Amino acid sequence: MNTEHLAPPEGAIILFDGSGLDDWAKRDGSPAVWPVLDDRSTITRGGDIVSHARFVDFQLHVEFLCNASPADIKGQGRANSGIFLQGRYEVQVLDSFGIAHAPGKGDCGSLYNAAAPLVNACLPPEEWQTYDIYFRAPRFDAAGTKTAPARVTALQNGRLIHNNVELLTQTGAALDERYDHPGPILLQDHGNDVRFRNVWALPLPESGADVY
Repeated sequence: MNTEHLAPPEGAIILFDGSGLDDWAKRDGSPAVWPVLDDRSTITRGGDIVSHARFVDFQLHVEFLCNASPADIKGQGRANSGIFLQGRYEVQVLDSFGIAHAPGKGDCGSLYNAAAPLVNACLPPEEWQTYDIYFRAPRFDAAGTKTAPARVTALQNGRLIHNNVELLTQTGAALDERYDHPGPILLQDHGNDVRFRNVWALPLPESGADVY
């Protein structure tokens, strides 16, 4: 099921609905400057942006559009961006539509340099696509020792691309390595034009009730 235009459920934190970027900042804390377009999307111009809201476990919905690239531009140059969970774990955004090989650890949908998507679920450039991501933060005991790694389940355009994948460490270009702390959502400006809209996150409880 394609989740384009999916409405945020009760309790969700709306991160971007087209009305502005007041809920975001640059990496250095200064105001986000990405343009907001007439179609209520925003485009990657002016450095990475970071949400003010911080999260532990959450469900994240993001819609993105990869602008078309010239035919001679290949691989990582084709509408490159990324979505960083807690600012530490990147879900790659890239125009990987129609690639001849099975998707790898740097293609669209990958957990960058850590896990390739199960399938290539990409739509053509200039079409809106969706990510629905379920993130479970790493766990630590009272002494600060990690007892369980981060886990990610993700769907792209309604197709499962990651099934409870363990992430032992951050995936590169992370904000920090404070794995036992809540973290933001980061949208990457990699120097290519990529548009985003309808971004929201639903915080999830760290465990269910222990009653019958």
